[in-house]
Amino acid sequence: MRYLRLHPESHLVDRIGWMRAAVLGANDGIISTASLIVGVAAAATTQHDVLIAGVAGLVAGAMSMAAGEYVSVSSQSDTEQADLARERKELRDSPAFELDELTDIYVKRGVDHPIARQVAQQLMAKDALAAHARDELGISEVTAARPVQAALTSAVMFAVGAAMPLLTVAVAPAGTLVPIVSAASLGFLALLGAIGARVGGANVMRATIRVTFWGALALGVTAGIGKLFGTVV
Repeated sequence: MRYLRLHPESHLVDRIGWMRAAVLGANDGIISTASLIVGVAAAATTQHDVLIAGVAGLVAGAMSMAAGEYVSVSSQSDTEQADLARERKELRDSPAFELDELTDIYVKRGVDHPIARQVAQQLMAKDALAAHARDELGISEVTAARPVQAALTSAVMFAVGAAMPLLTVAVAPAGTLVPIVSAASLGFLALLGAIGARVGGANVMRATIRVTFWGALALGVTAGIGKLFGTVV
């Protein structure tokens, strides 16, 4: 026990909620705004028009990300709350069955039945709903849905990501927007992939290649459409 006090642990999975929203928001901000800019620039419009389109894409995208994340994660939260309400009712109406159910869960994980029974009894005596939420439903403090956090994180990081190609437009020569914005955006994506992998403890090279490949594909397709039709896309 003394050793545990001297050796606190911080697990990477604790970051999964906000980190998923942050990486998703920044990745979408870079790819969607850069693709929009490249598509408009490929249609041979003025640099001013490209910049206006990019700013509009930033604002619309950030709001869309916030709304989408909030609605999506709220749906997850609603499902969790419905499951918890049903579990609460079952604990009230059939406590003996719920005790057997929790015991069986521990037995299937490799705990001997007498010990599993004792553990289930002690956990249910302390907080039956929390025990069943964690071990039966898979709902914990780490994985619980947080709609507001997800919405704000995604919106802010989308704006940060979208600002990168926009700044490139502001400083790049008018006739070189497509190649310069594309190259700079792929560099931003590679950096994002590396940072996200480092924070999450994942393989840096794999994450960097993954985000760069899909970003390059999106930029290429959008630039091709803009060039083919010669209109603002």
